[in-house]
Amino acid sequence: MLAVADPLSADRPPIRLGFAGFWDSFDPRANFLTRLLERRWRIELVSEPDFLIHSCIGRRRHDHRRHDCVRIFYTGENVPPDWFSTDWAFTFEPTDHPRHFRLPHWPFYIDPPRLVQQSPPDVEAILAAKPRFCGFVVSNPLCNARNEFFHRLSKYKRVDSGGKLFNNVGGRVADKQAFLAECRFTIAFENESYPGYTTEKVAEPMLVNSLPIYQGDPLIGNDFNTQSFLSFHDTPPGPGVSQSAALDLLVDRVIALDRDPALLAETLARPWYRGNRVPACADADAILSQFERIFTTPIDRVSRRRGPARLLGLDRIPDATRSIRYRLKRKWRQRVSNA
Repeated sequence: MLAVADPLSADRPPIRLGFAGFWDSFDPRANFLTRLLERRWRIELVSEPDFLIHSCIGRRRHDHRRHDCVRIFYTGENVPPDWFSTDWAFTFEPTDHPRHFRLPHWPFYIDPPRLVQQSPPDVEAILAAKPRFCGFVVSNPLCNARNEFFHRLSKYKRVDSGGKLFNNVGGRVADKQAFLAECRFTIAFENESYPGYTTEKVAEPMLVNSLPIYQGDPLIGNDFNTQSFLSFHDTPPGPGVSQSAALDLLVDRVIALDRDPALLAETLARPWYRGNRVPACADADAILSQFERIFTTPIDRVSRRRGPARLLGLDRIPDATRSIRYRLKRKWRQRVSNA
């Protein structure tokens, strides 16, 4: 890969950066992370970097192991960091690991300040522009709870499906945002349910003032104002309440809101964020401060660990235990969410 640098940023400190293991359409020159880093550093994209940001997608997800440099793991998937092979991590996980920063995936798609309420919205005009009851744009068929909720809510009113799954609008919609803008509600279930795992599914409908009907991150209220949308986790399964019953309760809440225009308008008028502030996990200055720490902190990086204990991996036992525990918890939660 040839070095790529922005001539306008010549006065900023240079950082030799690389990417590996991202999705096929990922552009190293134009993405959330590169644009953010260019605010403070002159980013040089090179094949032999000093710092490598790697993810966990596709056949090349292990390419980072070939690089003798500081490795920084980033993922938008429900996958914990593997501390056997990375030095730092940005993931969705709410953990206190000293080299981890919680950064969920939705800021990759949506500029977080856009969801800050600058002035009271014109709710009457917003609702007048929404001829559809509820939207659903999904391709992945593997979330049983989401599939079941779609069918249950459809018994009340037609849910317009513009994705590959359950499509009923004559084909996949070309513009997801324009489609959701016509819907009063949007089914916004994550593919999996896990603490901290929040993707663009909840934020995309917010951009066009379509009320999300959300299931996924049980801690969603730490970042977003759950009084501004409908969250499955406000009435979760528990003692005496099965997942099926919890889904029925969520359907009842949607129906009640749809039948009460005043309550619907009141809900739409509320700010999306908790405290109407960009959450710390998506705050640009906080993310840049973590990268400043990464770029300036000397570290015994994983690619150069030597010595008998290190060759045997004994120094990594705490990290290995943590990674194994995360993976077992994730598999259990996947099973529960798809039950």
